[in-house]
Amino acid sequence: MEETMKSLLDDSFESAMTLTNSGAPQVPDRYVLPPSQRPALGSSLGTIETTLPIIDLSLLHEPLLRSSVVRDINMACKEFATQFFDLPVEEKMLLVSADVHQPVRYGTSLNHSTDRVHYWRDFIKHYSYPLLKWIDMWPSNPPCYKEKVGKYAEATHVLHKQLIEAISESLGLEKNYLQEQTEEGSQVMAVNCYPACPEPEITLGMPPHSDFGSLTILLQSSQGLQIMDSSKDWIRVPYIEGSLIVQLGDQVEVMSNGIYKSVIHRVTVNKDYKRLSFASLHSLPLQKKISPAPELVGNNAPAYGEFSFNDFLDYISNNDCVQQRFIDTLKKSNS
Repeated sequence: MEETMKSLLDDSFESAMTLTNSGAPQVPDRYVLPPSQRPALGSSLGTIETTLPIIDLSLLHEPLLRSSVVRDINMACKEFATQFFDLPVEEKMLLVSADVHQPVRYGTSLNHSTDRVHYWRDFIKHYSYPLLKWIDMWPSNPPCYKEKVGKYAEATHVLHKQLIEAISESLGLEKNYLQEQTEEGSQVMAVNCYPACPEPEITLGMPPHSDFGSLTILLQSSQGLQIMDSSKDWIRVPYIEGSLIVQLGDQVEVMSNGIYKSVIHRVTVNKDYKRLSFASLHSLPLQKKISPAPELVGNNAPAYGEFSFNDFLDYISNNDCVQQRFIDTLKKSNS
């Protein structure tokens, strides 16, 4: 049965890289978004560039986060990711899966077997913490993959711990409020490839969404990320060489009882070049539930129900997360 399902999956699979390399002058119909969901690249909408606060990582006094280390990781990641996505299709297909619970999987779009509309993205995702538990399951080709991604995973894990402490303190909580859950937590590395697209104005690399975890730490090779502001306008995130972008996820929104909001974002594509991104998604352990901190609820009813990383995986396995964000299912009617 598994071999039959694998065969069916292989027959229906066509990556964005394959389409780009074929020289197709148009995107297939399955990638065409309804007019109201298109990125409006040719208009003034979505062209405002935001100014983000910049944090000097050298102030954290952590060797793994020195600017020279981040710069070296940046260059290495671009090289190995390009090599991975340029591998023969047959080799990458050994890792393809539509099962979101798989600890290592290669795919295209969000989930090509269930997506109503497809997105111009290929990806490789894998669990990354604890590193020794998962690294042997990672791709062995290109040969540098495990070494380079492993360094990035270690550096972002350290950064995540320090940022979560700062966020907890900023909410008036003890800085070690999530220390135990962070030490035992989950880390998923998503390496994304957005190939050059013949019609970027009618499709997206990723639809509007927020990430499930506590924080996402993102390294990108060029501009393409957009975030939604409080007026529900799309704002371009600038590309700064060697920088890391930090986005709040759903777990922080729930823990803070809505004081902080997870970042709604999407990805645009372009005609001229391939864009790569390396998203390190950090969360509590797979089965560990997070709920609003009692100190932030007080005498009021909590604004959110509790959830775990596994609850999120179950949700996206059975629901269209483009139509309704997972976190919206957790909001109480009184919030």
